[in-house]
Amino acid sequence: MRWVTPVLAGSLALGCSGSGVPPDKQAYVGAWEAPNMRLHVEPDGDVSYARHEGSSRTEVNAPIQGFSASGFEVGVWIFTTEFAVSVAPHLADDGRWHMTVDGVDLVRMN
Repeated sequence: MRWVTPVLAGSLALGCSGSGVPPDKQAYVGAWEAPNMRLHVEPDGDVSYARHEGSSRTEVNAPIQGFSASGFEVGVWIFTTEFAVSVAPHLADDGRWHMTVDGVDLVRMN
């Protein structure tokens, strides 16, 4: 995750909604998890993200603003952050959906 606008410490919770997840990006929708990270992408575009590393915890709850070749951006107004997707959602050999975000392999739980 890369902050696009001024760096914000702690938590960002914004209640506006975006335009939703486009039809060609529906594979992103779902509850994605790894041992120290969770990312929930709702069909309406709302995103809930939490990651903890050591004693540090980051949380973001905001709508998707758009997708790019390198990932997707969430936020409202000037408070946005970009999630770097190095491996797009795909059905892996283990029969589960995987996606790599900010260097973390996430597995879709639903």
